[in-house]
Amino acid sequence: MQIKQYKTIFLDELSSLYDEKEVESFFYLILEQFHQKKRIDLALNPDLEMDSLQLLRWESVVVELKKQKPIQYILGETEFYGLPFLVNENTLIPRPETEELVDLISKENQNQSSEIKIIDIGTGSGCIAISLAKNLPNAKVSAIDVSERALATAEKNSEINQVKVNFILKNILETDDLEEQFDVIVSNPPYVRMLEKAEIKPNVLNYEPHLALFVDDNDALLFYRKIAQLAQKNLTQGGKLYFEINQYLGKETVELLENLDFKNVRLIQDVYENDRMIACQI
Repeated sequence: MQIKQYKTIFLDELSSLYDEKEVESFFYLILEQFHQKKRIDLALNPDLEMDSLQLLRWESVVVELKKQKPIQYILGETEFYGLPFLVNENTLIPRPETEELVDLISKENQNQSSEIKIIDIGTGSGCIAISLAKNLPNAKVSAIDVSERALATAEKNSEINQVKVNFILKNILETDDLEEQFDVIVSNPPYVRMLEKAEIKPNVLNYEPHLALFVDDNDALLFYRKIAQLAQKNLTQGGKLYFEINQYLGKETVELLENLDFKNVRLIQDVYENDRMIACQI
């Protein structure tokens, strides 16, 4: 069958669940992984064909997409900050908002002439730690996660991207000291309250690890408080603390940090004009 012909079938099969642009993006992601072809290749060679085995692979992806399984989990990979990352059910799928956090940290720390020590708390796929290691040549990067399986994926991602990151298996809530001094501490911790579950799409709610997503409604800033307290001990003088935050709790998170005597606390919006990041100093 011609790939161009199958595209029409693919779009029809999924049009009731996803909008047309999203289905098109799925189609070209699969095209690149299964056939090593891009949109332009299909435009220039409209007679490209797939064999029966390739058709079966496509159809198996359609079955998974109809269950609203994220395309990144189906393909086992995604792109973040221009770099390739393996993802699976043990890791959150990296978000564009988190790319903005990495971009902020990279720009604010790129002119360091000496070594800069960074630790990423709750690293998941390793996307923050690895992207910073790749983009800040003078950085010595460590990363913590409570999930052994997530760290195994992060290790593979560091190898794929050819950077060295010191990965540490640790429950941050049970940690009293990071045992080293760092110039930058960054975290994108669990911050979705149970009361916000109704806003979460099924493809996230049913497939992404709840351990990395949700916090108790009664103590939504649990991780921020703990990490900030650790930062009081383990940031160098003038060191920087960066967070990705719950857009509904920007004011509360700023107050928490100011009450812990952090200085220059900045609440930063993402491209969608949601409160999404905080940067401050010890």
